[in-house]
Amino acid sequence: MKYLKKFKFKNILLLILAGIINAVGVTIFLSPVKLYDSGISGTSMLLSQVTPDYLPLSIFLILLNIPIFLFGLKKQGIEFTVYSLLTVSVYALSAWLITDVLPIDVSIVSPLAGRDLFLCALFGGLISGIGSGLAIRYGGAMDGIEVLAVIFAKKIGITVGTFVMIYNVILYIICGIVIKSWILPLYSIVTYAAALKTIDFIIEGFDRSKSAMIITTKDKEICEKLSKTFENGITVLNAKGYYSDSDKTMIYFVINRFQVGKMREIVHSIDKDAYISITEVADVFGAKQAKSEGNKEYKPQ
Repeated sequence: MKYLKKFKFKNILLLILAGIINAVGVTIFLSPVKLYDSGISGTSMLLSQVTPDYLPLSIFLILLNIPIFLFGLKKQGIEFTVYSLLTVSVYALSAWLITDVLPIDVSIVSPLAGRDLFLCALFGGLISGIGSGLAIRYGGAMDGIEVLAVIFAKKIGITVGTFVMIYNVILYIICGIVIKSWILPLYSIVTYAAALKTIDFIIEGFDRSKSAMIITTKDKEICEKLSKTFENGITVLNAKGYYSDSDKTMIYFVINRFQVGKMREIVHSIDKDAYISITEVADVFGAKQAKSEGNKEYKPQ
C-alpha cells in the first residue's frame, strides 16, 4: 500500500499520453518509409523489418525494453520502473492498434507526409521527441537505452549522453549494412537530432529563464531598483575581490530573456564597474516565496 501512494494519477495519465504520442510519431512518419528511431525503439524497428511479419514492432518493443527496465530496477527504483513499463506498454499497444487495427494505411508511405523522407524524418523526430520528453518529465522513460546508459556509462568512463550517442551511431551503421543503403540511416540522424532537441524543450521549457550574477559595491541601490522594476526575488551574498582585496556584494537575480537588456542598463547606470554574468536556467522553483522575500528586503524607504 505504501508503494501505491508514490504513484501520481496525473503522471500516469501523462505517461499514457506520452506512449500514444510516441507511437504516432513512429508508425505514421518513420516506419512507413523505413526510417529508424533511436535507441531500443530503433533497434525494434530494424528487427521488425528483417523478421517474419508475425513479429511486429510492438513485440520487439516489449521483448527488448521490459527486461532492461527490470534489470535497472535496483538502480532506478520501483517508481521509475513501473512508470517506464507503463509507458512502453502503451507505446507498444498504440503502435499495434495503428498498424494492425485502425483503418490507417501505414504499409507503404506516410499517411501525412507521403514519401518525403525529410518531412518524415523531421516530424517523426519531433512527435516522438514530445512523447519521450513527456515520459522523462513525468518520471518514466520511453526507451531502455537510457537505463543501460545510467548503469554502464560511468563504469566504462563516458557520460550518459555519449553512451546513448555511441549506441545510436552503431545502430545506424548496422541499419545501413543490413539494408545496403546509407540514405535511410542518414535521414534517421535527422530524426534523432529533431527528437533530441524536442526532448530538451519538453523537459526544460521553450523559453528558459536567465540568471544574473552581479558583483558590485552598490548593492543596496541596485537591489532596490531591480526589485522595484521587475518585482522578482533577489539573493545577496558577501564577496571579496581577489586582486583588489576589497569587500563586494554578489547579487543573484532570475529574469526572462526580454528583461536582460533593461537589467544591464539599470545596473550599469548605478555602478558602471559592476561585473554581470548571465547564464540559462532550466527550471525555477519557489518563485512566489522568493518574490515576496525579495520585495520585503529591498522595499523603498
